[in-house]
Amino acid sequence: MPALPPSPLWGVQAALEPIGGGHRNAVFRTSGLKRDLVFKSTRRTEAALSWLTPVMDAAEAAGFTVPRLIPALDGALSAAGWTCEPYLEGRPFAPEDIPKIAPLIDRFHRNTRALPQRPGFLSSLDLIEATTGGDVDLMAMPAEIIALCRRAWQAAQGEIGVIHGDLNAGNLIDTAHGPALIDWDEARVDLRAYDLIRTRPETASATDKTAALAWEVACSWGIEPDHARICAQVLQRRI
Repeated sequence: MPALPPSPLWGVQAALEPIGGGHRNAVFRTSGLKRDLVFKSTRRTEAALSWLTPVMDAAEAAGFTVPRLIPALDGALSAAGWTCEPYLEGRPFAPEDIPKIAPLIDRFHRNTRALPQRPGFLSSLDLIEATTGGDVDLMAMPAEIIALCRRAWQAAQGEIGVIHGDLNAGNLIDTAHGPALIDWDEARVDLRAYDLIRTRPETASATDKTAALAWEVACSWGIEPDHARICAQVLQRRI
């Protein structure tokens, strides 16, 4: 069981219970508050968290509800390795519902064209030459897996820009105010195709899907090694 989040750093005293969905981070929610909260463990720097402010502005302008990070009492967006955000009530999306948000994701992509790369991150195309960015450390991977990932990324083409980076049904909630998009931990500037293979699967190419799989291998290698190795086996069969 992970340590409890330090909720008093946000001036919060409430019962806390773990909730599912956080494969890479511990996630807890409060209960009994007028407005319940979610606390998540984080590896992100303050600069990487601050970068989310204009990104979430763009997502809201596109029509999404997003859980804005709540600063701790000292004004920082993270404290002792945790973040805080509102708990959003609603019905989880089914996987087949994801294409319904395609127009909103397209609008979000348009709204973020001028935004820079997230601090500390690199795109998959950058990692064809570089070795470290975000959750990726290619030097921790076997040379043959690095070569496979880079070959997949070299073959990918398409528009580059801010992406959510983890568009799965667990990160979409049907709320009273419309669709909510949560868990922006993997957001960055990268190939738009990584979002579009979820929202417009009928147009996704095999090349796009292979590049996205290579990203999953690389970003999971040090955090979810068993998952990464399973994905790497699939990648080896595709290339």
